[in-house]
Amino acid sequence: MRVEHVALYVNDLEGARDFFVRYFGATSNEGYHNPRTSFRSYFLTFDDGARLEVMTKPDMTDAEKGLARTGWAHLAFSVGSAEEVDRLTAELASAGYEVVSGPRTTGDGYYESCILALEHNQIEITV
Repeated sequence: MRVEHVALYVNDLEGARDFFVRYFGATSNEGYHNPRTSFRSYFLTFDDGARLEVMTKPDMTDAEKGLARTGWAHLAFSVGSAEEVDRLTAELASAGYEVVSGPRTTGDGYYESCILALEHNQIEITV
């Protein structure tokens, strides 16, 4: 068994797609639109075959997202090396994304950083 994909609702669909394409090397499909419900989505595929669906629709609830909350905590990307964690974290910080932790080695041995992106959702960058 494997996870087929994960999905994330966003307000800025094009911005979310562009973020993952630019910073994490995703490739995007042409998108889907249901004109009856106004639902729109893109499937983003990463080098190892993992897929993320980013979606939007009108009139969504956009509750405040505290850093410590129930539900999904973050989406983690392995970038292959500590140097790449450092480089990508610096690039994202320079682009205006808030770094909320790291880069650092955690108590359980991961070298990682975490940024806030995509409407205050956390993205972890790890080796």
